[in-house]
Amino acid sequence: MDMQVVYDLLGENAWLYISGTFVVLWIVIWLYRDSIEIDKISEKYVFVTGCDSGFGNLLCKKLDRKGFKVLAGCLTEKGADDLKRVAGPHLKTVLLDVTNQDSIEKAMEWTKKEVGEKGLWGIVNNAGRALPMGPSEWMKVEDFHSTLKVNMNGVIAMTMIFLPLIKKARGRIVNVASVLGRVAANGGGYCISKFAVESFSDCLRRDINYFGINVCIIEPGFFKTAVTSLDPLERELHRLWNQLSPEVQASYGDKYLDKYIKVQRLIMNAICDTDLSKVTNCMEHALTSAYPRTRYSAGWDAKLLWIPLSYMPSCVVDIGLRLVLPRPLKSV
Repeated sequence: MDMQVVYDLLGENAWLYISGTFVVLWIVIWLYRDSIEIDKISEKYVFVTGCDSGFGNLLCKKLDRKGFKVLAGCLTEKGADDLKRVAGPHLKTVLLDVTNQDSIEKAMEWTKKEVGEKGLWGIVNNAGRALPMGPSEWMKVEDFHSTLKVNMNGVIAMTMIFLPLIKKARGRIVNVASVLGRVAANGGGYCISKFAVESFSDCLRRDINYFGINVCIIEPGFFKTAVTSLDPLERELHRLWNQLSPEVQASYGDKYLDKYIKVQRLIMNAICDTDLSKVTNCMEHALTSAYPRTRYSAGWDAKLLWIPLSYMPSCVVDIGLRLVLPRPLKSV
């Protein structure tokens, strides 16, 4: 059948029909491919960091129910004990401080004994911290470092030390970034660290995909966890304010701190999602899909606000933040 016959059958909108058919076919194929899962889940080991609470804790329970052999890194003994009480026999815990090289190496040696010759199917670098957050001028150098050593250095150290075990299994590396790794909306180390996780993950993926290893990035929006709790956030803002010199405080004005805190309350109460499973579902898919995605955005605010903003000119974000945040007293 030549093209003229097709035009005669479909009329003057032939290309519209053909394009529409192609798009629908592409979507169907993508959805089918996205739904295919790996097999022999019960034989695979997954290591998760930051499992005392939040996303990591919930993910461990989900993976345990799914049939994975879960190795949970917890910062505290209480966190480890609480998790073991509610999990099955295939979940094991180990104390882990991702800022401590010795702690990471001990956890790796323990994991090596657990997985044996099978290797490690997946590592989920979930451990992180958000505070201190606030205007950049309010920070001291150590305020940046306290966040970077967990969110950036911790992710890099865990990945590089555990990489031989993952390479053996041709497994997955799942790094938890953030929408604030796409749009820098806060001062402090958090946005910097999440931009670094994005960059590190992209470089790593391109370097090691030859060995059958997938690197996935999780970009959650704002969710109600310990990281976004208002009380610690406000305490940190008061601490940052109190460490400023009188000259710097005067440039912002006496009422600036209260106004800034009110804005943070409004933002957190308006957009923080309580359904943490939106994030852990993405993590689970990255570990179980035969064809995992490179990036997963979790939460309505991620999909409708932050990710679209990240593709816009910088001036759009600058203007938006100027409209939302209070203006310093001595601004020009």
